Amino acid sequence: MFNRRTFGKTVGLGTGAAAVSLSGLPTNVSAATTPARTHGTTVPAVPAVTPATHTGLGALKHVRAGLLEMAYAEAGPAHGPVVICLHGWPYDIHSFVDVAPLLADRGYRVLVPYLRGHGDTRFLSRHTPRTAEQSAVALDIVAFMDALKIDKAVLAGFDWGSRTADIIAALWPERVKALVSTGGYLITDRKAQLEPAAPGVEHNWWYQWYFAGDRGKKAMENVTERIALCRYVWTLVSPNWAFDDTTYQRTAEAFTNPDYAAVVLFNYRWRIGLVEGERRYDRYERQLSAQPSIGVPTLTLDAALDPFTPPGDGSAYRHHFTGRYDHRTLADVGHNVPQEAPSAFAQAIVDADRL
Repeated sequence: MFNRRTFGKTVGLGTGAAAVSLSGLPTNVSAATTPARTHGTTVPAVPAVTPATHTGLGALKHVRAGLLEMAYAEAGPAHGPVVICLHGWPYDIHSFVDVAPLLADRGYRVLVPYLRGHGDTRFLSRHTPRTAEQSAVALDIVAFMDALKIDKAVLAGFDWGSRTADIIAALWPERVKALVSTGGYLITDRKAQLEPAAPGVEHNWWYQWYFAGDRGKKAMENVTERIALCRYVWTLVSPNWAFDDTTYQRTAEAFTNPDYAAVVLFNYRWRIGLVEGERRYDRYERQLSAQPSIGVPTLTLDAALDPFTPPGDGSAYRHHFTGRYDHRTLADVGHNVPQEAPSAFAQAIVDADRL
């Protein structure tokens, strides 16, 4: 999930963000969408759909990309403008089960890949270390774009997906037409992570410390226990989301990937300095340690009921975005924004594409 240091100056997280914009105007946005105005032109609203209207993303496709054979879903016309939707932890491609058809209906080619260690995505070699540095995950997506001969795309994500999209926008901006980043700027500053955060922030990161020890490692390496743990996380970070057993089990299938535990444990342990990454990623991590700015057109989303959302309506990270920019806070929505509020998420993509 998110970088705890991004919110290190906040206290008492868990009550959501105040929906006040930088200009002082209210920006509370519900899951229902309204027409947006970009470059003086009114953009028709994405139709409002009830979450869980759709139950699947169709047959998976596969492509060899870098170190992986990546599994992904695709919707929309083959020659439409490309949108790549990136999931987080503990989630999978079904976070976009309602978003993808909304965008496909508007003429977008929508690609939703399983990240390394998730679902049907597999490492090509058994000798490849099952690491998950932030730059490694980002390079997976760059390789995915290369394999599909996609020069540039709109990138949209949440949690690990936001971080991945942010990194690509910062280091390879020529590949990003526009960015939708839930939670704002999520590039991890490992040095800052070594310092203690406010108690409320540390409390929200309980699972990070759990994964740091042997008990958490054993839980993650046991499929039954990891599936129960991930479901519990869902209930904590999306308190208003009334998902059912079928919805959860559909996603939990992605957690049975043989590399799932290794990838997730590495990612969280690496962030707090308990393990070192591979040398092949060192140069990228040095660049990311400087917290590079993002200059591509960007729309950031905050979910008011997400315990990781900082107060201030995006003011804590606004300075990282130097290009055309918009921000929205979504009322009554938790961490899994695209699945809880698919119309609002799809609208953000359409509007970011027109910034």
